[in-house]
This record gives sequence, C-alpha cells and structure tokens, in this order.
Amino acid sequence: MRMLINAAVVVLIGLASAFAQAPAAQTPAGNARDGQALYMKIGCYQCHGGQGQGGAAGPRLGPAPMLAYRAFATYVRAPRAEMPPYTLKVVSEQQMADIYAFLTARPRPPAVQSIPLLNTP
Repeated sequence: MRMLINAAVVVLIGLASAFAQAPAAQTPAGNARDGQALYMKIGCYQCHGGQGQGGAAGPRLGPAPMLAYRAFATYVRAPRAEMPPYTLKVVSEQQMADIYAFLTARPRPPAVQSIPLLNTP
C-alpha cells in the first residue's frame, strides 16, 4: 500500500512539473499591413493615434514595451475603461493578431538625447 502511495505521489509530481514547464501561449502570427488597415478602418486611430502613439482619449499602444498578446487581446475584448469592446463578432482572432503585429512593428521613437532641439541649454 505504501509503495502505491509513493508511486502516485511521484506521478503527481511529474505531471505538475510537466505542466509547469509547458511553454507559454505563443503570439499568433499576424500581418502588420492588414493590421494597419483594420486599425484605421475600425477607428482605433481616433483615440490611440495613427501609429499607436497615444492621443487625448487613449494611451500609447506601441511599439515596445507592450502588453503580452493574450493580455492585449483580453483587454480589447472586455475593456475596463471607456473603450468600446471589440468582441469576436467585431474582430476575429486573426484580425486581433494582425492589429497586434502592426503595433509591435512600429519603430521605436528616437532617444531624447538624439534630438538637438531638446538638448539645448
């Protein structure tokens, strides 16, 4: 009996270890060009700016650092602020991946030190 319990404990530890080491959900492949077109079409630019840089009504969305894809998609589907929800009926999973690809593909802004006008005494 004791041997059976020990075997069960070893199996449970092995399963727990396997699940703990499973890779995190990957970001689905998206098309940045399609994402940009959709970003403009559904009006994201109105609050977040044409490049996701942020605006008067919405925060900066990209480029890095950004939310992980799953956190981004979850928020877009059920936002907690004034943003309208973009459910699966409005934006498919592939379209969500495309928008995310567009936002992550945006070039990073230049370093403040590289802008002469901002460095004059």
